[in-house]
Amino acid sequence: MEIEGVRTDRLGLLLDQFDKAREMAGVRLAGLGDEEYLWEPVPGCWSLRRRAEATTPRAFGPGEWLLDLGAADIPASEYAEVARQAAGGMSVEKIAEDWSVTVERVEQILAHTGEPEPDETPVTTIAWRLGHLHYEFAGNWEWTFGERRQDPKQMIDFSPSAALTLERFWPVIDRWRADIGALTEDQLDTVGLSQYPYGSDPEEPFISVLCGANLEFIHHMAEIALLRDLWRARVTTPR
Repeated sequence: MEIEGVRTDRLGLLLDQFDKAREMAGVRLAGLGDEEYLWEPVPGCWSLRRRAEATTPRAFGPGEWLLDLGAADIPASEYAEVARQAAGGMSVEKIAEDWSVTVERVEQILAHTGEPEPDETPVTTIAWRLGHLHYEFAGNWEWTFGERRQDPKQMIDFSPSAALTLERFWPVIDRWRADIGALTEDQLDTVGLSQYPYGSDPEEPFISVLCGANLEFIHHMAEIALLRDLWRARVTTPR
Protein backbone atom coordinates (compact mmCIF):
# COMPACT_ATOMS: atom_id res chain seq x y z
CA MET A 1 0.00 0.00 0.00
CA GLU A 2 1.15 3.55 -0.69
CA ILE A 3 -0.02 6.80 0.89
CA GLU A 4 1.07 9.81 -1.14
CA GLY A 5 4.16 7.98 -2.33
CA VAL A 6 5.14 6.59 1.08
CA ARG A 7 5.38 2.81 1.34
CA THR A 8 3.74 1.30 4.40
CA ASP A 9 4.70 -2.35 3.89
CA ARG A 10 7.37 -3.89 6.14
CA LEU A 11 10.18 -3.79 3.61
CA GLY A 12 9.22 -0.36 2.36
CA LEU A 13 9.39 1.16 5.83
CA LEU A 14 12.83 -0.31 6.49
CA LEU A 15 14.11 0.75 3.07
CA ASP A 16 12.86 4.31 3.55
CA GLN A 17 14.50 4.41 6.97
CA PHE A 18 17.80 3.15 5.58
CA ASP A 19 17.70 5.48 2.58
CA LYS A 20 17.18 8.52 4.79
CA ALA A 21 19.97 7.44 7.14
CA ARG A 22 22.27 6.81 4.17
CA GLU A 23 21.51 10.26 2.73
CA MET A 24 22.18 11.99 6.07
CA ALA A 25 25.38 10.01 6.58
CA GLY A 26 26.67 10.99 3.16
CA VAL A 27 26.20 14.65 4.00
CA ARG A 28 27.77 14.31 7.46
CA LEU A 29 30.85 12.51 6.13
CA ALA A 30 31.60 15.00 3.36
CA GLY A 31 35.03 16.57 3.71
CA LEU A 32 36.39 14.04 6.22
CA GLY A 33 40.16 14.38 6.44
CA ASP A 34 42.76 11.88 7.60
CA GLU A 35 43.67 13.67 10.83
CA GLU A 36 40.03 13.86 11.93
CA TYR A 37 39.37 10.30 10.77
CA LEU A 38 42.11 8.97 13.07
CA TRP A 39 41.61 11.47 15.92
CA GLU A 40 41.65 9.90 19.39
CA PRO A 41 39.70 12.24 21.70
CA VAL A 42 40.79 10.41 24.88
CA PRO A 43 43.57 8.00 25.82
CA GLY A 44 42.91 4.33 25.21
CA CYS A 45 40.68 4.71 22.15
CA TRP A 46 40.12 1.84 19.76
CA SER A 47 41.15 2.74 16.22
CA LEU A 48 43.16 1.45 13.30
CA ARG A 49 46.73 0.36 14.05
CA ARG A 50 49.58 -0.93 11.96
CA ARG A 51 49.94 -4.65 12.45
CA ALA A 52 53.27 -4.20 14.25
CA GLU A 53 51.73 -1.59 16.57
CA ALA A 54 48.48 -3.35 17.53
CA THR A 55 47.82 -3.28 21.26
CA THR A 56 44.42 -4.94 21.60
CA PRO A 57 44.48 -8.75 21.88
CA ARG A 58 42.02 -9.54 19.07
CA ALA A 59 42.78 -6.80 16.52
CA PHE A 60 41.97 -8.09 13.03
CA GLY A 61 42.22 -7.43 9.32
CA PRO A 62 43.88 -9.00 6.27
CA GLY A 63 46.44 -6.29 5.58
CA GLU A 64 48.88 -3.89 7.18
CA TRP A 65 46.21 -2.03 9.16
CA LEU A 66 44.11 -3.76 11.82
CA LEU A 67 40.88 -2.81 13.57
CA ASP A 68 41.21 -2.82 17.35
CA LEU A 69 39.28 -5.43 19.30
CA GLY A 70 39.77 -6.18 22.96
CA ALA A 71 39.42 -9.22 25.13
CA ALA A 72 36.12 -10.99 24.72
CA ASP A 73 33.38 -9.84 27.08
CA ILE A 74 29.79 -8.67 27.02
CA PRO A 75 29.28 -4.99 27.90
CA ALA A 76 26.74 -4.19 30.58
CA SER A 77 24.57 -2.42 28.01
CA GLU A 78 23.99 -5.81 26.32
CA TYR A 79 22.95 -7.78 29.42
CA ALA A 80 19.28 -7.37 28.48
CA GLU A 81 20.01 -8.81 25.04
CA VAL A 82 21.68 -11.84 26.63
CA ALA A 83 18.60 -12.34 28.81
CA ARG A 84 16.38 -12.03 25.74
CA GLN A 85 18.39 -14.66 23.90
CA ALA A 86 18.11 -17.04 26.84
CA ALA A 87 14.38 -16.39 27.20
CA GLY A 88 13.97 -17.09 23.49
CA GLY A 89 15.37 -20.58 23.89
CA MET A 90 19.04 -20.14 22.99
CA SER A 91 21.32 -22.40 24.98
CA VAL A 92 24.00 -20.96 27.22
CA GLU A 93 26.57 -22.63 24.99
CA LYS A 94 25.20 -20.93 21.87
CA ILE A 95 25.02 -17.53 23.57
CA ALA A 96 28.63 -17.91 24.68
CA GLU A 97 29.64 -18.78 21.12
CA ASP A 98 27.77 -15.78 19.69
CA TRP A 99 29.48 -13.35 22.07
CA SER A 100 32.88 -15.12 22.00
CA VAL A 101 32.93 -15.52 25.78
CA THR A 102 32.98 -18.47 28.13
CA VAL A 103 29.90 -20.37 29.24
CA GLU A 104 30.74 -19.37 32.80
CA ARG A 105 30.62 -15.68 31.83
CA VAL A 106 27.15 -16.07 30.32
CA GLU A 107 25.91 -17.93 33.38
CA GLN A 108 27.31 -15.17 35.58
CA ILE A 109 25.44 -12.51 33.60
CA LEU A 110 22.17 -14.47 33.58
CA ALA A 111 22.42 -14.92 37.35
CA HIS A 112 23.36 -11.27 37.86
CA THR A 113 21.22 -9.34 40.35
CA GLY A 114 21.39 -5.78 41.55
CA GLU A 115 22.92 -2.88 39.66
CA PRO A 116 24.65 -3.55 36.31
CA GLU A 117 28.41 -3.47 36.21
CA PRO A 118 29.97 -0.32 34.72
CA ASP A 119 30.07 -0.45 30.93
CA GLU A 120 33.74 -0.39 29.97
CA THR A 121 33.18 -0.19 26.22
CA PRO A 122 36.02 2.04 24.96
CA VAL A 123 35.72 5.30 23.08
CA THR A 124 36.36 4.66 19.40
CA THR A 125 37.61 6.81 16.54
CA ILE A 126 35.76 7.61 13.34
CA ALA A 127 38.15 5.22 11.61
CA TRP A 128 37.08 2.43 13.93
CA ARG A 129 33.36 3.13 13.50
CA LEU A 130 33.62 3.19 9.72
CA GLY A 131 35.79 0.06 9.72
CA HIS A 132 33.26 -1.70 11.92
CA LEU A 133 30.37 -0.85 9.60
CA HIS A 134 32.47 -1.67 6.53
CA TYR A 135 33.32 -5.23 7.49
CA GLU A 136 29.87 -5.94 8.95
CA PHE A 137 27.96 -4.85 5.83
CA ALA A 138 30.43 -6.58 3.56
CA GLY A 139 29.94 -9.70 5.64
CA ASN A 140 26.17 -9.26 5.75
CA TRP A 141 26.06 -9.25 1.97
CA GLU A 142 28.49 -12.18 1.63
CA TRP A 143 26.50 -14.37 4.03
CA THR A 144 23.08 -13.42 2.63
CA PHE A 145 23.55 -12.94 -1.11
CA GLY A 146 27.12 -14.11 -1.73
CA GLU A 147 28.99 -17.39 -1.51
CA ARG A 148 28.80 -17.56 2.30
CA ARG A 149 32.42 -18.55 2.74
CA GLN A 150 34.57 -15.48 3.54
CA ASP A 151 35.28 -14.45 7.12
CA PRO A 152 33.81 -10.91 7.45
CA LYS A 153 36.78 -9.86 9.58
CA GLN A 154 39.15 -10.68 6.73
CA MET A 155 37.17 -9.12 3.89
CA ILE A 156 38.13 -5.46 4.24
CA ASP A 157 41.63 -4.08 3.75
CA PHE A 158 41.45 -1.22 6.26
CA SER A 159 43.15 2.03 5.32
CA PRO A 160 44.39 5.12 7.23
CA SER A 161 43.13 7.24 4.31
CA ALA A 162 39.67 8.69 4.93
CA ALA A 163 39.10 9.34 1.23
CA LEU A 164 40.07 5.81 0.19
CA THR A 165 37.98 4.29 2.96
CA LEU A 166 34.86 6.17 1.88
CA GLU A 167 35.55 5.37 -1.78
CA ARG A 168 35.46 1.68 -0.88
CA PHE A 169 32.74 1.94 1.78
CA TRP A 170 29.81 3.44 -0.10
CA PRO A 171 29.70 0.80 -2.88
CA VAL A 172 29.47 -1.91 -0.20
CA ILE A 173 26.56 -0.11 1.45
CA ASP A 174 24.80 0.56 -1.86
CA ARG A 175 25.19 -3.06 -3.02
CA TRP A 176 23.54 -4.22 0.20
CA ARG A 177 20.69 -1.74 -0.30
CA ALA A 178 20.13 -2.79 -3.91
CA ASP A 179 19.79 -6.49 -3.09
CA ILE A 180 17.67 -5.85 -0.01
CA GLY A 181 15.28 -3.92 -2.20
CA ALA A 182 14.59 -7.00 -4.33
CA LEU A 183 13.57 -9.28 -1.45
CA THR A 184 10.18 -10.96 -1.41
CA GLU A 185 7.78 -11.21 1.52
CA ASP A 186 8.62 -14.91 1.87
CA GLN A 187 12.33 -14.12 2.05
CA LEU A 188 11.72 -11.56 4.78
CA ASP A 189 10.16 -14.30 6.89
CA THR A 190 12.82 -16.91 6.10
CA VAL A 191 14.78 -18.04 9.13
CA GLY A 192 18.44 -18.41 8.21
CA LEU A 193 18.37 -16.41 4.99
CA SER A 194 21.42 -14.75 6.53
CA GLN A 195 24.11 -17.13 7.72
CA TYR A 196 26.34 -14.36 9.08
CA PRO A 197 28.79 -16.23 11.31
CA TYR A 198 28.91 -13.78 14.23
CA GLY A 199 25.70 -13.46 16.22
CA SER A 200 22.27 -15.04 15.98
CA ASP A 201 21.34 -14.21 12.36
CA PRO A 202 21.02 -17.88 11.28
CA GLU A 203 18.32 -18.42 13.93
CA GLU A 204 16.27 -15.33 13.11
CA PRO A 205 13.75 -14.42 10.39
CA PHE A 206 15.44 -12.08 7.97
CA ILE A 207 13.11 -9.19 8.77
CA SER A 208 14.71 -9.12 12.25
CA VAL A 209 18.20 -9.23 10.77
CA LEU A 210 17.34 -6.36 8.44
CA CYS A 211 15.95 -4.27 11.29
CA GLY A 212 19.15 -4.88 13.24
CA ALA A 213 21.31 -3.87 10.28
CA ASN A 214 19.43 -0.58 10.00
CA LEU A 215 19.92 0.11 13.70
CA GLU A 216 23.62 -0.70 13.42
CA PHE A 217 24.07 1.75 10.55
CA ILE A 218 22.04 4.49 12.24
CA HIS A 219 23.65 4.37 15.67
CA HIS A 220 27.24 4.18 14.40
CA MET A 221 26.65 7.03 11.96
CA ALA A 222 25.16 9.10 14.79
CA GLU A 223 28.30 8.45 16.83
CA ILE A 224 30.48 9.46 13.89
CA ALA A 225 28.47 12.66 13.51
CA LEU A 226 29.05 13.47 17.17
CA LEU A 227 32.78 12.86 16.82
CA ARG A 228 32.83 15.24 13.86
CA ASP A 229 31.08 17.88 15.99
CA LEU A 230 33.59 17.39 18.80
CA TRP A 231 36.50 17.61 16.36
CA ARG A 232 35.19 20.89 15.01
CA ALA A 233 34.62 22.32 18.49
CA ARG A 234 37.73 20.93 20.16
CA VAL A 235 39.85 23.29 22.23
CA THR A 236 43.50 23.51 21.26
CA THR A 237 46.01 24.84 23.76
CA PRO A 238 48.78 27.01 22.27
CA ARG A 239 52.21 25.56 22.79
